[in-house]
Amino acid sequence: MNKHANEVQVGVVYYPEHWDASLWEEDARLMKETGVRVVRLAEFAWSRMESSSGVYHFEWLDQAIDLFHKYNIRVVLCTPTNTPPRWLTELRPDILPRNADGSITHPGVRGHRCYNSEPLQFYGLRIIEKMTQRYGGHPAVIGWQTDNEYWMIDCHCDACSDKFREWVKRKYGTLEALNREWGTVVWSGEYSGWSQVGVPYGGSRHQNPSYLLDFARFQWDCIEEFQRSQIDVIRRNCPHHFVTHNFHTYPQRLNLYQTGADLDFASFDYYPNTSPDKQSTGPYSGALALDVTRGIKRRNFWIMEQLSGSPGCWFPTWRAPYPGFIRAFAWQAIAKGADTIVHFRWRTAVMGAEQFWHGLIDPSNIPGRRFAEFAEFCGEVNALSGKLQGTAPKHEAAILLSHEQLEALRIQPQVEGMDYYENVKDFHRALTKLGIGCDVIEWTQPLDGYKIVVAPSLYLLSEEIAASLERFAAAGGTVIVTNRSGVKHMNNQAAMLPLPGLLAKCTGIRVEEYDPIGLDSHRVVNAAGHSFMVSQWCDIISLEGAEAIAWYDEDFYSGVPAVTVNSFGQGRVYYLGTHPEEAYLQELFTKEAEAHGIQMFPGLPEGVQVALRSGESAAYLFVMNLSRQPHQITLPASCHSVLYDKKRQETLSLEPYGIDILELPALV
Repeated sequence: MNKHANEVQVGVVYYPEHWDASLWEEDARLMKETGVRVVRLAEFAWSRMESSSGVYHFEWLDQAIDLFHKYNIRVVLCTPTNTPPRWLTELRPDILPRNADGSITHPGVRGHRCYNSEPLQFYGLRIIEKMTQRYGGHPAVIGWQTDNEYWMIDCHCDACSDKFREWVKRKYGTLEALNREWGTVVWSGEYSGWSQVGVPYGGSRHQNPSYLLDFARFQWDCIEEFQRSQIDVIRRNCPHHFVTHNFHTYPQRLNLYQTGADLDFASFDYYPNTSPDKQSTGPYSGALALDVTRGIKRRNFWIMEQLSGSPGCWFPTWRAPYPGFIRAFAWQAIAKGADTIVHFRWRTAVMGAEQFWHGLIDPSNIPGRRFAEFAEFCGEVNALSGKLQGTAPKHEAAILLSHEQLEALRIQPQVEGMDYYENVKDFHRALTKLGIGCDVIEWTQPLDGYKIVVAPSLYLLSEEIAASLERFAAAGGTVIVTNRSGVKHMNNQAAMLPLPGLLAKCTGIRVEEYDPIGLDSHRVVNAAGHSFMVSQWCDIISLEGAEAIAWYDEDFYSGVPAVTVNSFGQGRVYYLGTHPEEAYLQELFTKEAEAHGIQMFPGLPEGVQVALRSGESAAYLFVMNLSRQPHQITLPASCHSVLYDKKRQETLSLEPYGIDILELPALV
C-alpha cells in the first residue's frame, strides 16, 4: 500500500473533464497554495476515456495528472463502472438493471448497471485494465477508489435470477433442504424443481422472509464479487497503490463489512446537515457514521467526500454552512479516525444534475467565505500532520452492528416506531454525550480489549454469537442486551424457545409475554424511585437468576421487571426489556464506565463532543463545539493546545463551531 495512504492530509474532488483545460493550471496552483495534498479524479469519466468500444482517449487525463504532479499534488483514480457510457448501454442493454415490477433503470442518472451483468464485467474490466496499465507507474498516482457509492440495486434481470438460483443450489444442495430452511410449506410455496427458484418478482413485502433475507445475502455476495474482480486488476498492475471505496448514507442495506473485506481501508462521504433544526441530532448521527466507517476495517479511514457548501440538486438546497461549520465537521472526522479529508468539490458545477451541490468555490470562480475557512483548515492540518500521523482512536466500549439484523427487521418490522439503526443511534448518542469513546463493530467480530459491549436487538441469533457474549461476560465484561433478541434462527425462522432464546442463560430471565407499544410511551421506575419514559416495546419479564433494577409503573404489567442485571462469571449481563429514554441510558453507562475505570467527560454541553487519538508518544484530545452556541467545558487538568500552541487552563471556552486539540501523555 502506498505510504501516503496513512498521512493526515486534505484533498479535493476535481473534474477536469467538466472544465476548459485553460482553467486546470490555475486550479492546481491555487490548490497548492491553499495546502491541498491530494485530488480524486475520473469516477464518472468513462465516456470521455472511451468514446466508443475500444476507442480510448487518455491524453486529457494524462495532462491533468501530469499537471497535479508538477504541483506535488497526489492523485486517487476511480474505476468508472458506476456510469456505463451510452454507447455501451445501447450496444448491450442487458447491462441495465431490471426492477421488481419489470421496469428498466435507464441511463441518464448513475448507477445504471447490474452487478451481475457479464457485458459490464467484460467492458468494465477492460477499461480498468487500460487505466491501471497506463497509470500504475505514474509517480503522482497513489491509490484507487472502486466504483462510487455502492448500494443495493435489487436487480431482477434474467442474469440475476439465474445466478441466484445457482447461489441457492450451492447453499442448500437439495430442494428438500431448501424447502425446510425457507419454510415454503406455508401458502403452498414448496419448490418441486430448481427451475422454479428465482428472484422475488413483483416486490411484494408479503413474500417469505427467509427467502427475502437470502436474496439480500446473495446481493452482498454479488457486490463483493463485482468489486473483487476490479481489485484483482488493480493489485496486479498497481501493486504499490491502495484500494478503497466511498461508502455513504447510513444505514445501508449493503453489508459494509463484507464489501470492505478486500479493501485496504474504508472511506465515507460525509455530508453533515447544515439546517438549524438538525443541530441537536446531526452532530451525533455524524459521530455514529464516522465510528461505523472506522469499524468496517477496525482501522483509520478516509473521508472521500466532505461537505464544502450547501447540497441541493434533486431536492431543495440546504441552508448555508454557518461560519466555522465546514472546518468543525472536518476536524470531527479526523478526531474519529479519518486520516485524509477530501472535500467535495473544488468548484460548484455549472452543468448537469449537481449544479447546486455547492463546492468550495461558487460558479463565479471567485473564492469566498467557505473557501477561506477551507484554507484555514488546510493550514491547521498540514501544521499538525506530523503529530497526528500514526495516532488512532482506542476504545473500551463497543456497539455491535449487524446488517443481517437490519435487513431481517426491514423485511418484518416489529412495531411502529422501532427502527434498528435509530436505536443504535440512541445508544451511541448516550455514550457520546458522556464522552465515552465507542467502537461500532460487526457483530461477529472478536470482543478482546473491550469492557462494555452493547448488543442491540439480536433478533437473528446463532449459538456462536451467544457463546461469544457468554465468554466475554464470564471474563469480566459487561454486556447490554435489548428486547427482540433471540427471536429467530439465522434462517429467519422463529426459534421455538422462550425469549430471549439462546441468551436466556447469560441474562438470567425469561420473557413471559410482550406488549408492542410502538409510538406510545410508558413509564418505568428504578430502585431509587426515579421515573423514566420508555417506548416501542415492553417485555414482561420473569426472573430466573437475574436481579430487577427497573420496573414498569403502569398498564396491566405494573410492578413487573423492565430492566434486569445478571451476574455471569466475573461480569454482568443487562437485559433491557424496553427502549428507555436517553437519561436512563446515560445513568446506566455512567455506572458501568465507573465500575470499569473507563474515562468519561460527563456534563458535556449539548453539541459538544470529545474524542481521543492515541499514538506511541502522545495522545490528542479533540474538543469540538458542533453547535451555534458558545460553550465552556471543564478539562481534567491544564493542557497544551497543539492547535493554537498555548496552554489551556481547566476551563475551556469554545465559540460556535470552535475546536481545540490538546496534547496528553501517551496512554498505556
